[in-house]
Amino acid sequence: MKRICVIDGQGGGIGATLIKSLKAELGEAGDVIALGTNAIATTQMLKAGANKGASGENAICRTVAQADFILGPIAITWANAMLGELTPKVAAAVTSSTAVKLLLPLYQEKAEIVGLPKEPLPHLVAAAITKLKEMMSHV
Repeated sequence: MKRICVIDGQGGGIGATLIKSLKAELGEAGDVIALGTNAIATTQMLKAGANKGASGENAICRTVAQADFILGPIAITWANAMLGELTPKVAAAVTSSTAVKLLLPLYQEKAEIVGLPKEPLPHLVAAAITKLKEMMSHV
C-alpha cells in the first residue's frame, strides 16, 4: 500500500479538502497520513478521513522520509512559510524526500508563480488527484 502524506498548516482546510477527495477517489488503496504543522491542522485532516496523523516538525520530517507521495500547497517547500509555521527543517525534509511531490500553487507569501493560471481550490485538488491516480497505476 502506498504511503500518501498530506501536509498543511494553520487551519488545515487545504489538507482536509485534499484528504476528502483522496478518500473518495482511492478508498483504501492508499495509506493517507495527515501531517500538520500544528494540532489544529492535523485534527481537521483526521476528521476529513486520514488513516492517521501527526503534528510538528519532527513528525513531519521523519514521516516524509518514508512517503511514496507528498501532497500539499507549494508553500510546504518554502522555509518560514505559513506565517512561520513551516520551519526550514520541514521545508528541507519535504524537498529532500524521495517521494513524488504533488504541489498546489497556493501560498500567502509575497511571491508569484509566473505562467500558471489562477484556479480555484476544487479544480487544483481534482487535478492533483487525477495525477496521483495516474502515477499510482504506473508504479
